[in-house]
Amino acid sequence: MIYFQLFITYLKIGFFGFGGGYTMLSLIQHEVVEYRHWISNSELTDIIAISQMTPGPIAINSATYIGYTVTGNIWGSIIATVAVCLPALSIMILITRFYLKLQNNKYVTGILSGMKPMMIGMILSAGILLLTPNTFIDYKSWIILAAAFILSILKLNPIILIIIAGIVGVMIY
Repeated sequence: MIYFQLFITYLKIGFFGFGGGYTMLSLIQHEVVEYRHWISNSELTDIIAISQMTPGPIAINSATYIGYTVTGNIWGSIIATVAVCLPALSIMILITRFYLKLQNNKYVTGILSGMKPMMIGMILSAGILLLTPNTFIDYKSWIILAAAFILSILKLNPIILIIIAGIVGVMIY
């Protein structure tokens, strides 16, 4: 039964996660933490951090990790990963057949224009989710956050920034 729930949950996340992994974070948080209670907010924050450091899209990486965590075996990882990828794959196959014909259609253009602010809102929601009091944020984390923000504005290489933040995290915590 858990495999079916996992599949349906990640299929739903895959279908409604327009805009990529960051927009899916609020859906993942709602489904996995609040509705299913499979993991805690703190665990989700850790999963997001790990998913950011590993190659690949954050939604797929987190699906793989949460699938394993929920079921305790690799089949949970496979089911969650396939389920989150299936909608995008299906939709892309359909869209590529018709996109060239419809790219100048005013309705298609309107739909895509309307989805842009929604995606930005969902990314902002995911960022705020990570800043909730019952996750990882303490005063030391705020200092790391501020320093990383400033260094990213100064165009520091993201790989170097990740390495520095990891070293500082090991030293502080």
